[in-house]
Amino acid sequence: MPRRSSWVRTVVLLAVLALHGALVPTAVQAAPLGDRARAVSLSGRPAPTAPDAPTVSQAQVMPHLKALQRIADRNGGNRAHGTPGYEQSVAYVRHALDRAGFRTELRHFSHAGADGYNLIADWPGGDPRHVLLTGAHLDSVAAGPGINDNGSGAAAVLTTALQVAKARIKPTGHLRFAWWGAEELGLVGSADYVRGLSGAERKAIDVYLNLDQAGSKNTKQWLVVNDEAHGESAAFKAFRTWFAARGIDTFDIGVGGSDHESFGDAGIPSSGFSTGISDCIHEACDNLANVDPATETTSTNALIGVVWQLAARTARS
Repeated sequence: MPRRSSWVRTVVLLAVLALHGALVPTAVQAAPLGDRARAVSLSGRPAPTAPDAPTVSQAQVMPHLKALQRIADRNGGNRAHGTPGYEQSVAYVRHALDRAGFRTELRHFSHAGADGYNLIADWPGGDPRHVLLTGAHLDSVAAGPGINDNGSGAAAVLTTALQVAKARIKPTGHLRFAWWGAEELGLVGSADYVRGLSGAERKAIDVYLNLDQAGSKNTKQWLVVNDEAHGESAAFKAFRTWFAARGIDTFDIGVGGSDHESFGDAGIPSSGFSTGISDCIHEACDNLANVDPATETTSTNALIGVVWQLAARTARS
């Protein structure tokens, strides 16, 4: 897709430069600390005490990717916008969320003569004037099943949401999760969602967290979104600290090339991360074998840890 190409080129360039020693990962080695000790609020002040974040295993994450692979297998090998494969992917995620106690809603849009859908899931409770929105695109390209791009991000977000429900957490702000359609065609679904927000609804989103390609093989460092343009720092620092506490290198990237760009264009702060471009991006080989389970699980636990930290946040200044 046109916008993603610039992001892909940027990530590839950064990787090449890093290999030649021109750039240095930003992670700082740190002694492991509990998630509670690392908590920060969106205002930059220490967050109120929150329950310790749970840790999930591969056995809790990978079944979602296996389900998306099965859906692609029985629908021509893909889960692209406007296809039964995408609709069944949405139905799978929604069913899991409904059973867990979320309020779910399908937001319809049209693109290229086909129906598209964003799935929005709200966890009951919390101040609706301060929303922590976490999302990932759920569609694949027509050429393949899109299990790393972006079943991996979608599965990490779903696992995080289900952990919220399991823990029955009561956040200070409101927790919302989203799965976007037609990202591969130009961030269409997320852009449609943002356009449909009122001024008050846009202002209520304190930060948007985006995951795209969370399970790439041979990952050496996680690429963390640093949205300096909109003054976002708490989520970015929380991600970087989570990784550093576990001896994992990170590299700062800007806003662009995935659904967080739709929010940035509207002035909504964002963060999130990617594990970089896989060898099989946008190809038929982007299947279950293209995902590293350990990387996918690390990404999921990073998201859970930061969502837990920010769930007890104070208001954005």
